Amino acid sequence: MSMEKLKSSWKVIDTIFLDLDGTLLDLHFDNYFWREYLPIHYANTNSIKLEEAEDLLYERFESLSGTISYYCLDFWSNELRLDILSLKKEVQNKISLRPGVKAFLDFLKASNKRVFLLTNAHRDSVDLKMEITGLSLYFDKIYSSHDFGVPKEDQEFWRALKKVETFDAEKTLFIDDNRSVLDSAKQFGIQFLLGVFQPDSQIEGEHLTGYKQVREYSNLVSLITGDSIA
Repeated sequence: MSMEKLKSSWKVIDTIFLDLDGTLLDLHFDNYFWREYLPIHYANTNSIKLEEAEDLLYERFESLSGTISYYCLDFWSNELRLDILSLKKEVQNKISLRPGVKAFLDFLKASNKRVFLLTNAHRDSVDLKMEITGLSLYFDKIYSSHDFGVPKEDQEFWRALKKVETFDAEKTLFIDDNRSVLDSAKQFGIQFLLGVFQPDSQIEGEHLTGYKQVREYSNLVSLITGDSIA
């Protein structure tokens, strides 16, 4: 999808699906927690070296990537015998919005579009982030993949969503930072798809071949309103 197509079709689009982590929020919080903070606590709790803890955790993460367990705080709390939510709260100061997000959401609200949050994040994690950011007021409804028992990477997620929420895939815009999720949405028939460039502000961004990517939400709004071309 070209940005020009998005601009010309804006009046047709009536539903907006938005991801949370890496899309509206800086992914640095999650990457820091799972890749740095958690391994330290796991190493200390199990009296092992940090390097060993990292190897064990990273291997386990990789083996479950793209599954509902990968995103589940209850699973990891049981698996690692740690209170994952409590540990997340210890570093909640790192939860932050991507630049221009609130202005973008204000724009969507004024546009009278239906706006939904679609996230793979566990409900406890979503609640924490909503409390910190105050974003919940912007959404008609918030859906976690845990509500359906399958991640957004799975076609069953979209089928389950369709059963509880009325939307026309050909009039829907979906923004997400995960290529596998975008591919799944595309397979389901979502017409307008955007990726996100540099989901983690501390890691160099990568191009998602086949998808236009949001760099700055202010530029996206300017594109849609016709003030400039992003």
